[in-house]
Amino acid sequence: MTEQLGPAELPRAAALLRQGALVAFPTETVYGLGGDATNAEAVAGIFAAKGRPHFNPLICHYPSAEAAFADVRADDRARRLAERFWPGALTLVLPRAAGCRVELLAGAGLDTLAVRVPANPLARALLAEVGRPVAAPSANRSGQVSPTTAQHVLDGLGGRIAAVLDGGPCEVGVESTVLDLTGNEADGAAVLLRPGGVPVEAIEALLGPIGRALPVAAAAATQSLRSPGLLLSHYAPGLPVRLGATSLGRDEALLAFGPPLKGAAVAWNLSERGDLREAAARLFAGLRWLDAEGTRQGCRGIAVMPVPETGLGAAINDRLARAAAPRG
Repeated sequence: MTEQLGPAELPRAAALLRQGALVAFPTETVYGLGGDATNAEAVAGIFAAKGRPHFNPLICHYPSAEAAFADVRADDRARRLAERFWPGALTLVLPRAAGCRVELLAGAGLDTLAVRVPANPLARALLAEVGRPVAAPSANRSGQVSPTTAQHVLDGLGGRIAAVLDGGPCEVGVESTVLDLTGNEADGAAVLLRPGGVPVEAIEALLGPIGRALPVAAAAATQSLRSPGLLLSHYAPGLPVRLGATSLGRDEALLAFGPPLKGAAVAWNLSERGDLREAAARLFAGLRWLDAEGTRQGCRGIAVMPVPETGLGAAINDRLARAAAPRG
């Protein structure tokens, strides 16, 4: 039985984490499935609960930049980014420090670690109370739609984890941007591994031009991913997803953006006014609802209207491309 805890029960959630149990908690991006990153059994439990491939690393969460930088080697770029974007929806991949407390399993055995400081005050209070790094991928079964409410967590992981700390709906609604800073600082090498809640343009305004990771399929083929969120078929509902829809089939549910296509019996609009922030916050809830309601009404797929590739649109399109990827 999974406990549903309110904000006042934060000490209970922290105690469970310190005991090695799994607790889902809200961040500004999505709900994370937390486990003590210094406890190998707890980390293994995260993989087991999610059914997650073990070559896909986890992000470790901290209450402050100082706490995060105790476990990694932070250069000047990392400190500048942390000063500008932390707390916030940015994950930095950095070399592990010599005294790193985090179990290797949390980083998939790599010599690097993905770290971030979430902006959600309840999340930071929980992390401070735990007093240890908390590994926390999205709190859903691997490959399924990420959760933005406590009920989403319970729908997917109820009975598989100890508790969920309910902090209400997530504000941003897509995962963090992931930036690899393991390249040579003198060369200015920074590589975007995953677009997300912090727009790439904002990062480049601070660092200058940054590189892009391998195509997702190529990265997955190496089975040595540098970051979470690089698997090709990810964030996938049960119904097939068709991107770039300008017309609607008779048996398709509709994921709209802006003025919707006509004729949809089952539809969810990310943002009628074309607001990318609103669209990001509504994305995963919309995919979940369309999958359930579309299936109930006999739909055979989900048609997705185009979303601009600017700002948060890049993160939205990244998630949609993974949802539409071939299953196998």
